[in-house]
Amino acid sequence: MTRVVSVTKKGQATIPKDLREKFGVGDKVLVVETEEGILFKPLPRPEDDFGSLKELFEGKTAREILDEARAQDRMREKKLLEGVER
Repeated sequence: MTRVVSVTKKGQATIPKDLREKFGVGDKVLVVETEEGILFKPLPRPEDDFGSLKELFEGKTAREILDEARAQDRMREKKLLEGVER
């Protein structure tokens, strides 16, 4: 598929909506110079949960994992304080 888009005086061009959706283009893209020209590549989003531990936390967002860890820390602290007060 080939498209023609306008480029502003500032060098800005609009990537057509259907292509942004198809390739998952968000707020930022990686611009790569190739022998054929310029290549725009979508950047991975943090919510895509890339990483070596992804399988261990399947189905949970990074925020959910952090909230659970903080709740566990609060419970440990509460138990420690209960032991000191006795």
